[in-house]
Amino acid sequence: MKILVTGGAGFIGSAVVKVALAQGHTVVNVDKLTYAACLASLKGVADHPGYAFEQVDICDRPALNRVFDQHQPDAVMHLAAESHVDRSIDGPETFVQTNVLGTFHMLEAAWGLWEAKGRPDDFRFHHISTDEVFGSLGETGKFDEETRYDPRSPYSASKAGSDHLVRAWHETYGLPIVLTNCSNNYGPRQFPEKLIPVTILNALAGKPLPIYGAGLNVRDWLHVEDHAEALLLVLTKAASGATYAIGGEAEARNIDIVRSICAIMDQRRPKSSPYANLITHVTDRPGHDQRYAIDPSRIRQELGWTPFHTLQQGLEETVDWYLNNQDWWMPLQAREGVGERLGRAAS
Repeated sequence: MKILVTGGAGFIGSAVVKVALAQGHTVVNVDKLTYAACLASLKGVADHPGYAFEQVDICDRPALNRVFDQHQPDAVMHLAAESHVDRSIDGPETFVQTNVLGTFHMLEAAWGLWEAKGRPDDFRFHHISTDEVFGSLGETGKFDEETRYDPRSPYSASKAGSDHLVRAWHETYGLPIVLTNCSNNYGPRQFPEKLIPVTILNALAGKPLPIYGAGLNVRDWLHVEDHAEALLLVLTKAASGATYAIGGEAEARNIDIVRSICAIMDQRRPKSSPYANLITHVTDRPGHDQRYAIDPSRIRQELGWTPFHTLQQGLEETVDWYLNNQDWWMPLQAREGVGERLGRAAS
């Protein structure tokens, strides 16, 4: 297939691009190259004969129309999004523009191509979303494909809006879509504003390791390479209109994730005192959801997918990658917000 991937220079997007090329697909990477994009994440891909790059803003309809007309993709994997909850608290407008209006423009451009091609049944618009649209869980229960939407942050509300638009274009206009909601991703090449890379790099630099509140918020952790494999499986095997929840089945409290990373760092780069001594509890962010967890039974039963990485294995591999790839993350340190706590305006 020729797949148009939006946000292919981002964390999850770059993993998807690599998996798609490895599977023999042709990839057109459409990316605006915002602060979180990193073309170095695609090292070795630029010269691949099946790869093309277009620096385009998904809110620029004329540019999108040109890309669709020129490349004539068989499928779309829409990953481009503003995704950092803290940044959405300080600046929600960007999230509405990119996640809602950008998705609208993508749907219109894809629908126009699908119509021009004669409405082929095997065309797919795959919208990649988040479990955060479902709100917050208590101590028990899990999200699945039937969970009621209950977003709590500007970020999750903007993603919920984009999910609804995608389903509307399927129901109203017939556009063949698939939709996935994933749990928290982690792994190599994650921009250093999220919990795991911030912890690794701050520990390496001897800086405080900030934990919101008591650190008891629970997330279901999914390795990015496992997620990329699942996304390509959904794109190529799922029926039009299908929805899948993708989770790593690896729940952990934030404080325990940080302690695990510290223990790995103690082994890999020992210092005079344990890295856990750097843990610093800071004021919690507004609207911080308590717990996320996904029941991936549908994708396991219908498509045969299960995550490969255990959480401990994945954390060890991720720490090792950051320790051995300073040339990737060092240039990012000067970018706005890296390693800092954001989301203060609302608090």
